[in-house]
Amino acid sequence: MTSEYSVEAVLLLDKDGKRLFTKYYSPPHGDVQSHEQLQTLTTLKDQQTFEKGLAQKTHRQNGDVIIFDNKVVVYKTVVDVTLYVVGSFEENEVMLYQLVAGIKDALEILLKHSFDKRSVLEHFDLVALAIDEAVDSGVILEIDPVVIASRVTPAPAKESIAYGGVEINEQTISNVYQKWSQRAGKFFS
Repeated sequence: MTSEYSVEAVLLLDKDGKRLFTKYYSPPHGDVQSHEQLQTLTTLKDQQTFEKGLAQKTHRQNGDVIIFDNKVVVYKTVVDVTLYVVGSFEENEVMLYQLVAGIKDALEILLKHSFDKRSVLEHFDLVALAIDEAVDSGVILEIDPVVIASRVTPAPAKESIAYGGVEINEQTISNVYQKWSQRAGKFFS
């Protein structure tokens, strides 16, 4: 039985299976069955064991979806980083695949098409925000990469009004009037 809490974890691992970014989710209000399944991944040691086994299983494979440790795992590898989305055994793998593709494409937009280990570590804040925009507490919020990226990127800086190459708030009234009269004189002559 699927629920709205369809994602158990989002992982970014390097080619050696070491974590770059991991986020594990559990339902907030007592979905006991899936919470019991997650009990095996509550400690750091259990999570790292799971991640290492997952990396070994998917290393040099051509597939996108596997069953690992009684969970559906959908993944995409780009250069030296693999993005994983982990769901319960009953979860819809097509929906999880759309999520992993959306996050991957959003990260490529945000990282300016240099989605690799170095870029992930340098722009960790953007990576974390993008994943948070896509998944919240295990609930899929967004799969469209353009929407995810647009919610993460900062708003453009408010452009100041400049006149003659100098911001208007840095000019005196006489300087503005002088420049205006010079331009107006050229216009009327």
